[in-house]
Amino acid sequence: MRILIKNGRVIDPGDGRDCVETLYIEDDKITAEFPEVKADRVVDAKGCYVMPGLVDMHVHLRDPGLTYKEDIVSGARAAARGGVTTVVAMPNTKPVMDSPDRISYVANKARALACVNIIQAGAVTKGQKGQELADYAGMARIGVPAVSEDGRSVMNARLMREAMAAAQKENLVILDHCEDGDLVNGGCINADENARRLGLPGITNSVEDTITARDIVLAGETGCRLHLCHVSTRGAAELLRYAKAQGMAVTGEVCPHHFTLTSDDIPERNSNYKMNPPLRSREDKEALIEGLQDGTFDVISTDHAPHARQEKGPDMRSAAFGIVGLETSVALTITELVDKGILTPMQMAEKMSYNPAKILGIDRGTLAEGAVADVVVIDPDAVYVIDASSFASRGRNTPFDGRKVKGKVRMTICGGEIVYQENRQR
Repeated sequence: MRILIKNGRVIDPGDGRDCVETLYIEDDKITAEFPEVKADRVVDAKGCYVMPGLVDMHVHLRDPGLTYKEDIVSGARAAARGGVTTVVAMPNTKPVMDSPDRISYVANKARALACVNIIQAGAVTKGQKGQELADYAGMARIGVPAVSEDGRSVMNARLMREAMAAAQKENLVILDHCEDGDLVNGGCINADENARRLGLPGITNSVEDTITARDIVLAGETGCRLHLCHVSTRGAAELLRYAKAQGMAVTGEVCPHHFTLTSDDIPERNSNYKMNPPLRSREDKEALIEGLQDGTFDVISTDHAPHARQEKGPDMRSAAFGIVGLETSVALTITELVDKGILTPMQMAEKMSYNPAKILGIDRGTLAEGAVADVVVIDPDAVYVIDASSFASRGRNTPFDGRKVKGKVRMTICGGEIVYQENRQR
């Protein structure tokens, strides 16, 4: 299929292009110019950004074993609606993704049924029990680029050091959920005056900062490539900045909910504001935004975590942690960062596409001639109200339902195929 996208603002971090020009797609590749009359489809992208398809490094697809929350098909459709053409699925499924056979199941199902690219991350330890390393060599052989214990940390420092050494040997990135489980102590929101106001146990910044510091030290010793997931505190941001200044191979991400909301925004008894790590203070949020602006943070990811309605009930103590984010990340990034002059559109494309692809070592994140034709067309001026009931995801658990935002995905192309068009989806 030949697709011609004209009049759009082509933004390519791969070669620094930021100009209004025509983009040509033939079959599954970005290609050289061909006549408009020979195009099978002509897309007028006037007023829109034309960016490389987004790469979300942090998504919970819940498949296998928890497919009542989400599965590969619904998660992929949600990704396409959000402009995401490559998803990294977390391994905390049932069973845990800790072996080549299990990961091959996801890969085969995704190839057959998903409309976007699905990359399955492996677990750091067998069964995510924190006792024995998973099969890194076997997972690397079948193309796994990263391992993660997401949902928890490996609390045994000796074992975590062994994990980093093994990951370094196999050239795997560790996607690091930094949480000292002993310090959590039943907490469910940030430990501040809001927790006291709501009568809820709090989660201190030290829960995140302690493991962040430990794992940066271990990464420095082992030479492991370490990626800090869903950073939420000022302390963790400063630790990442320090690690980079020392020349360590450490990168980090921020989620839209953490650069948009604070604990002051939590209404009473609304568990859609319960996430892990929690919404932090205004000072923490400002540190995250500063880190995004100055390049301390490389990536914007969603930590998309769908749950069934009954799991996000009115009791904040017992409700599950997590919110969905695949279908809101573009709008929140434009509304909170680009429209306010904190990030340029080019920096947005870097943090949501180019940098994640580079960290993972995959051939995505660019619109250069010959590149795989993963493309998103975004209208940065479209104003609308988020409606969770219209999500393609099975999850409706978002604090942003009813929020007025700016920036809308008009079209998503994956491998040269239109997988989402506003008001139409494959």
